[in-house]
Amino acid sequence: MEGIIAIWQRDLMKFFRDRARLFGSFTMPILFLLIFGGGMSGTMEAMMTGSMPGEADRFNYVEFVFPGIVAMTLLMTSVFSAMSVIEDKDFGYMKEILVSPISRVSIAVGKMLGAASVATIQGVLLFILIPLLGLSYNLKALVQVIPFMFLLACALSGLGLLFASLIRSTQGFQLTVQILVMPMIFLSGALFPVSNMPAWMDVIVKINPVTYGVDIMKKVMIDTENLSATVLDAMGLNITLFGRQITIFEEMLFIIIFTIVLVLLATVSFKRANA
Repeated sequence: MEGIIAIWQRDLMKFFRDRARLFGSFTMPILFLLIFGGGMSGTMEAMMTGSMPGEADRFNYVEFVFPGIVAMTLLMTSVFSAMSVIEDKDFGYMKEILVSPISRVSIAVGKMLGAASVATIQGVLLFILIPLLGLSYNLKALVQVIPFMFLLACALSGLGLLFASLIRSTQGFQLTVQILVMPMIFLSGALFPVSNMPAWMDVIVKINPVTYGVDIMKKVMIDTENLSATVLDAMGLNITLFGRQITIFEEMLFIIIFTIVLVLLATVSFKRANA
C-alpha cells in the first residue's frame, strides 16, 4: 500500500504544480460546449424532438450534453495521463521503481489511481460552468455522480496504461491514443444518442466503457423522473443488451471488470517489457 500511495501522490503533485496543464484542460471541453451546447443546441433539439409534439420544450440539449462533455474530459485526461509512464522510462524513474521491492501490480494500480484522480478533479472543476450555462442540476446529484466519475476514470486509466506499457515513444503513444479516443467519444452517447446505429457499429457502442459511464452520469445528473419514456428514448438513456434494458448496477459491473482486466494486462506488459 505504501508503494501505491507514493506513486499516487507523485502524480497528483505533478498535476497541481503544472498550472498550464490545469488551465489547459478546460480548453477542449469549453470548445465542445460552445460548438455543441451553444451553436448547435437548437438544431440538435429539433432533430431529437422533431417527432414528439409538445415534448420539445421539456428537452434541454445543453443539459443532455454536459455530462457527456465531463465524460469526454475524463477519457482524454485519463488516457493521456498514462503518457507519464513513457516519460518515466525515458528519464530512468521507471527503472528505479521496477528494481524496488514494489510489485508490478502496485505500480500499475498506483499509476491508475493517480491518473484517475487527476481526471476526476478536472471533471469536477467543470461543474463551475454549470451556473454560467444556466443549468439546474441538483447538488445532491452532482455529489453522487463523483464516485461514478472516478470509477470510469479508473477504467480509462487502465486502458491508457496498457498502451503506455506497449508503446516506447511519446509520439507513437499520442498518435495511437488520438485514433482511439475520438471513436470512443462519438460512439458513447456523449454528444448525441447512439440508439439507432448500424448493427456492426452498435457492437462497438456496447463494448465501449465510456458508453456505460456516460449513461450512468446522465441518469444520475438529469432529472429523468419528470421526463416521458419517449424523451428518454430520444436521449438514448434506455440502453438495451440482448433485448433487455441494462441497469446502473450492470453498467458499474461492466466498468469494474473492464478496469480489472486492463490493469492485469498492463501488469503483464510491464513484466515482459522489463524482464
